[in-house]
Amino acid sequence: MGFCDDVKAAAEQIAAAKKITIISHIDADGIACEAILSQAISRQEISVKSVFVRQLEPLTMPQVPQDDSFKIFADLGAGQQNLMMDRGLSEKEVLIVDHHISQPCEREYPQVNCLPYGHTRMSAAGVSYLIAKQLDSSNIDLAKLAIVGNVGDMMAREKCGLVGPARDIIVEDGVRHQSVEVRKKDLNCYGTATRPIHLSLAYNDDPFVRGISNNPEGARQFLRKLGIKEKTPDGRYRVWEELDAPEKRTIISALAEQLIAHGEKVDRLFAETYGFPDELPRTPLRNAQEYATLLNACGRWAKPAIGGAILRGDRGQAYRDAEHMLTNHRAIIRSLLQFIIDTGVKELEHLQWLHVGGRYPDTIVGIGAGMALSKLNPDKPILIMCEVPEDTNLTKCSMRTNERVVGRGIDLQQALNEASTEYGGGGGGHKIAAGAYIPKTAEQEFVIRVNRILGEQFTAAGSDNR
Repeated sequence: MGFCDDVKAAAEQIAAAKKITIISHIDADGIACEAILSQAISRQEISVKSVFVRQLEPLTMPQVPQDDSFKIFADLGAGQQNLMMDRGLSEKEVLIVDHHISQPCEREYPQVNCLPYGHTRMSAAGVSYLIAKQLDSSNIDLAKLAIVGNVGDMMAREKCGLVGPARDIIVEDGVRHQSVEVRKKDLNCYGTATRPIHLSLAYNDDPFVRGISNNPEGARQFLRKLGIKEKTPDGRYRVWEELDAPEKRTIISALAEQLIAHGEKVDRLFAETYGFPDELPRTPLRNAQEYATLLNACGRWAKPAIGGAILRGDRGQAYRDAEHMLTNHRAIIRSLLQFIIDTGVKELEHLQWLHVGGRYPDTIVGIGAGMALSKLNPDKPILIMCEVPEDTNLTKCSMRTNERVVGRGIDLQQALNEASTEYGGGGGGHKIAAGAYIPKTAEQEFVIRVNRILGEQFTAAGSDNR
């Protein structure tokens, strides 16, 4: 059987069910999965309810209902099938929709996972959409949601745009539905719908432009020299989306010249971006990146259902609540980032690490790690530890690196999974971003073990971390 066969079989299982429970992850990808699947299922007039969990582990398994509903595990489950077996779930009542590495299990639970078929650049929201489309071709309106999930899970980051089925099927469906607008060679920059232009440039470090990245005043001077007006006639800061084509070309050309002058490549200056013309201008819902950040804010602050409501079209109270969470989310992350920079990290040969204790929620330490990386040593993966409020015996570990280091043979998912398993914990994620839970008593040994595994990865790839 092939991937398409798995998708078709999953759709048939769903269509035959009388009632369904969706168990989904709390990040942008998981929230998008839930919104896609629940809407597609409801349209089949099948009873459906949803449960969000931040991690599938012994502590959260009791949230999976012990009833006669058909259970869909979305954006999780592939690596936790033993927990399902321990819960007493049979193969007939489970479907896994995932894009993470599958772990062996005595029971072979039905699974739709794009990873074994070589589709490494598609998230679980993409898989969910393909199932929804198989259920009914009219579900093409859900393509937009799948794009948000894919972009939110960094599927577009490495290639500066979506590739494979995520691009060839899902994006094309969105364009055909006229709810998605593709900009093929846009500026590879975050905040193009909401941030003042100079801040979008200054807070972008992929690529890193000397004198502009991490330098708001330098970015303003750069725009002034180009004759780009910062504000509208009524005094409001302009955003990238509001610039006309000649202004955009002027800025991109000048940025390219700056990179070339310092011997840097310009390939990551451009990206294919995905906009949503049916959303209000100057809002986070206007493009996939910022939309995904809004959903992540909902999930990280334990309100994933609010993100789901927005994906279903709620632009009233749910959206106002989400905006409030996004503002708070950004403020806390800025504080975390500053704490990491001010405190400093401990450097080993192949990684840098820091324990932030219980100062910050464990749901955001990974984001802070990713943001801190460019301000520290980008050639060494960063590992941030923190306390777990629900269990003082556990420690949450989050790791981040960049595409350049992944290209030299590093796989954070493999490293954390291997190391955490040795200490009775568990880990998962992707090569570029991963997390794990470990016993608090194993923290020091764990860091040393991860450092050793990373060294082995560098050696196996014939590279080093310099």
